[in-house]
Amino acid sequence: MSSVIEVNNLRKTFASGHEALRGISFSVTKGEIFGLLGPNGAGKTTTLEILEGLKQPNSGEVKIFGLDAIRQSAQVKQKIGVQLQSSEYFPSVTLSELITLFASFYHKQVDTKHILSLVNLQDKAEAEVKNLSGGQKHRFAVASALVNNPQILFLDEPTTGLDPRVRREMWQLIRKLNDEGVTIFITTHYMEEAEYLCDRVAIIDRGQILTIDQPRALINNLAHTSQVSFFAQESIDYDWLTDVVGVEKIYHHDPKVIVEIKTVDAVPKILQALTSKNVHFTGFTLKTATLEDVYLDLTGKELETEHVI
Repeated sequence: MSSVIEVNNLRKTFASGHEALRGISFSVTKGEIFGLLGPNGAGKTTTLEILEGLKQPNSGEVKIFGLDAIRQSAQVKQKIGVQLQSSEYFPSVTLSELITLFASFYHKQVDTKHILSLVNLQDKAEAEVKNLSGGQKHRFAVASALVNNPQILFLDEPTTGLDPRVRREMWQLIRKLNDEGVTIFITTHYMEEAEYLCDRVAIIDRGQILTIDQPRALINNLAHTSQVSFFAQESIDYDWLTDVVGVEKIYHHDPKVIVEIKTVDAVPKILQALTSKNVHFTGFTLKTATLEDVYLDLTGKELETEHVI
């Protein structure tokens, strides 16, 4: 299938000297949900804003539908929809009035109730913004990005701050839009979100892309390992656990210790080793590989984020 987004050696350094992007390259295929996954400050929003024509890179090339996203941004904006990480609207304006206003920017007339029905807000057409819940405001931000009938929808951390129920409603909405043919580019720092939604993910850290693949393929690369984790009361070096038969790696970020093991046969041996060293611990768990473990394996650190399930 053809690529609708092509990014080549993109670099961005701010006036402060902070190098936000360090030569990233990737492509997005028509009809897929592509995720840019990484911690806050990794370069996700900077990448997105360059693709959207809101920021200028220092160097590199960005093409959307074959158009230069930097030099031909006006033409590109006719083909995309943008949901920003945070949006503010006039509090006493109705959703219907706002949709009409946004459509006028594209010199279009739209069926406001149809646009709102796409995000299940058709019954709120005459409601004022100030009377919306947090989840409704997030959904309306997506609705406002749809007035142009975009071929690509850019979503910047669309579920940040939402409770688990509303977050899952947003996931279903994103899937629905994608099923209707919209290519979706999403940034997120939620592992479960990327694993559930994305056809492919690019893991970014400190302005560099570490890997790109299908979430399941990335996870399967670690399928030979499982993990034991626990919270240790003693703040000591736990590298001696590598002497336990079946242990592959140790990640220690006080007070949490994560032990990669080859087989579950190593679990009783780890418990025996901890007991012999008089280590006091809590929260001892065993789990198989997830996308979070892919990030841990690539960076040597956990992605600090809330649990979203």
